[in-house]
Amino acid sequence: MEFKQTLKQRANQVESLLKEYMPSEEGYQKTIMESMNYSLSAGGKRLRPILTMEACKVVGGNVEDVIPFAMAIEMIHTYSLIHDDLPALDNDDLRRGKKTNHIVYGEDMAILAGDALLNYAFEVMLSNSIDKENPNKYLKAMNEIAKTSGIYGMIGGQVVDIQSENKQISKEKLDYIHNNKTAAIIIGCMRAGAIIGDAKQEQLDKITKYAKNIGLSFQIVDDILDIVGDESKLGKKVGSDIENHKSTYPSLIGLDESKNIAYDLIQEAKDSINSINKETKFLSDLADYIIDREY
Repeated sequence: MEFKQTLKQRANQVESLLKEYMPSEEGYQKTIMESMNYSLSAGGKRLRPILTMEACKVVGGNVEDVIPFAMAIEMIHTYSLIHDDLPALDNDDLRRGKKTNHIVYGEDMAILAGDALLNYAFEVMLSNSIDKENPNKYLKAMNEIAKTSGIYGMIGGQVVDIQSENKQISKEKLDYIHNNKTAAIIIGCMRAGAIIGDAKQEQLDKITKYAKNIGLSFQIVDDILDIVGDESKLGKKVGSDIENHKSTYPSLIGLDESKNIAYDLIQEAKDSINSINKETKFLSDLADYIIDREY
């Protein structure tokens, strides 16, 4: 079976699981649930929940234990997309092939939907941790997710990204943006999955390196696709980086060198993950998919 088919099956599995965790659209405040669910059910690759579950699996853990965390990760990721698309930030009107949240529900509800998804994600994780026999590892996993999605991770990267618009920045600062805005949450979700799966320190270190490398490579490829990508395949507008005067890998070092760096990062990621055991083929193939993707 081709990897894309396997990935689609995993994404479909996440879609089914996600429906069980989505808030019911009822009560006086049901509009906010509708807005949350609109973006949460918009599809996408679902890479972060897939990576969370796979990290648990490759270290010999019980994947069932990590499912609530995988779903929460997708909620956090979706909230970040809703806010990214707002007029005050990237001002996009298309996401995953659909109108962005603020176009459908207005800026006020879009802001609140993002806030609600972030809070609801932690509600889901906490409610599925407090009654466990060993709640400590679940708290550690939650800490990884909180840290890598917050001011020392994704939000920190977003801040520097915004402040760097219309400026020529160094590659060092661009790496900071990419490693925090994109890679950090990937590191957090995989470390969380591995921790819940009772990973040994050596396994955790290898998973961390894999996650960091594919996260940075993923963003470099995004930078490339924003120039050469097909809008119909991407499901979002291309050229927004140029329009918003953002520094990117291609703008700083050129397309060819950007591709070379991305390929090197992926090879290192594969070497790291494949040294854990023989159950890492999916993650190795996923690394190849990231570098070769068209959307």
